[in-house]
Amino acid sequence: MLKVYSPFDNSLLKEIPFNNATDVEHALAKATLLNKQNPQGLPAYQRIEILEKLAFLISERQEELTKLATQEGGKPNQDSKVEIIRAINGVKIAAQTINQIHGEEIPMGLTPASANRIAFTTKEPIGVVVAISAFNHPFNLIVHQVATAVAAGCPVIVKPALTTPLSCIEFINLLKEAGLPENWAQVLICEDVLAERLATDSRVAYLTFIGSAKVGWHLRNKIAPGTRIALEHGGVAPVIVEEDADLKELIPAIIKGGFYHAGQVCVSVQRVFVHEKILADVAENLVVEAKKLITGNPLDEKTQVGPLILLKELDRIEYWVNEAVSEGAKLLCGGKRIFTTCYEPTILLNPNKNSKVSTQEIFGPVICLYGYTETREAIEQANALPFAFQAAVFTATIDKAFFITKQLNAAAVMVNDHTAFRVDWMPFGGRNVSGIGVGGIQYTINEMLQDKLVVIKTK
Repeated sequence: MLKVYSPFDNSLLKEIPFNNATDVEHALAKATLLNKQNPQGLPAYQRIEILEKLAFLISERQEELTKLATQEGGKPNQDSKVEIIRAINGVKIAAQTINQIHGEEIPMGLTPASANRIAFTTKEPIGVVVAISAFNHPFNLIVHQVATAVAAGCPVIVKPALTTPLSCIEFINLLKEAGLPENWAQVLICEDVLAERLATDSRVAYLTFIGSAKVGWHLRNKIAPGTRIALEHGGVAPVIVEEDADLKELIPAIIKGGFYHAGQVCVSVQRVFVHEKILADVAENLVVEAKKLITGNPLDEKTQVGPLILLKELDRIEYWVNEAVSEGAKLLCGGKRIFTTCYEPTILLNPNKNSKVSTQEIFGPVICLYGYTETREAIEQANALPFAFQAAVFTATIDKAFFITKQLNAAAVMVNDHTAFRVDWMPFGGRNVSGIGVGGIQYTINEMLQDKLVVIKTK
C-alpha cells in the first residue's frame, strides 16, 4: 500500500493500493484497443461537452480540491486556491482549442507535375498518451497532461507523483463524472520500475514527463522508436538587475519568484545578478521582505511559505546552504529549519561560482545574489550553466531590455517580472538540459496530434 502523508506534519492522509505489472499491461491494452477502435478519437462535440462539464465540476468543488492539493502538496492554501482557478481556466482553454484543430490547404498546380490535383492536410490524434507527473502542482499539472490528451482525442494513462496522487485520482474521477467514457483516462499508482515499463512500451505514441532531468533524459534514451516525447525539467533561473531597475517593482517580484511554494518550482528565481551600484540596497530590501514572510502550516490562510515535500529534500537544502557558507557565501537571512519540515526563506550573497547553490537547481526557498559591474559579465554568468528555462531582466531602459533578452540563453525572458511568471496559454518549456518540447495547453494539444496529407487527382 502507498501511504500518502502531509508534508507539513507527516500525518497520514490516505492509503492507496499499488498497481502491479498486470495492471500496467491491462491499462496499455485497454488504451491501445480504444485507439484502434477510435483512430479519430471521440467526436469533437463530445470532447467539448466533457471538458466544459469538467470545468463546471471543478468550479463546484473548488474549496475541497484546494484543501486536498494543500494537504498533500504543502503549497500554502492561498497559492493552492490560485492553482485550482488556473486548472479551471486550463480545462476551458482545452475545450476552446478543439475548434482550432484543423489542417490546411496545400497549393497544387504550381508545376506541370502537380496539375489537376487538390491537396490538404488533416489533424489526427497521435495515439496512446502516457503522462508522468510531478508533485509541485498536483492538480494543474494533470490538467496540462491529461485534459490536453482528452482534447486531442487520445486515450491517456497518467502516473502521478507518489507524494501527491490524490489530486490526480480526483481529477480522473471528475473526468468520468463529466462523461468521459471508460478507459479513455486511466491512472496508475506504481513505482519507478513499472513507470519506466509503462513509458517505454512500444504501444505508447506520446510521452509527457515532468520531473527530474536525470529520469527524463534516461527515459528519452529508452523510449520505443516512433514515440514522441516532451520533457519538462528544472532550471537554475537567472535574473539580471541593471542599475536603473525600479526597486519598488523589483523587490516584491524577486521575493514572490524565489519563495513561492518554498522555491519548489522549476522556474523559481535562484541566481540574481545585481549591478554593484545597487547591490547593497537590493540585498537590504530583499532581506527585510524575506523576514516578513510567514512560514508554516500550509492550511493556515496567512502562511506564505510552506514545507518541503520530503525531509530528505530539507536535509539536502540545509547541506547545500551550509556548504556555500563554508565556501565563502555570506548568509544574509534564513538558513535554519522551522517546524521540522520547513526551511526559512534564505538569501545568500556572492556564493562561490562552483558551489552547488550556484550550479544546480536548489528547488527550495533559497535566493543567491551576485554583484557585477559590466552587463556582459552578468550575461556570461547567467548563460554559464547547461540549464535554460525562464530568465528575467529588470531595467528601465528598453534598449537594455532588448539587448539582454537577445543575449540570454533561455526559452522565455521576463522583463521587469520574476522568472516564475506563467499563464496556461503561453508556450512553456526548457532548452538544453532543462527539457524538450513545448508545454502550454494549446501547444501540448498540438503536440498530441499528427498531420495527414490527402492528395486528390482530378480530371
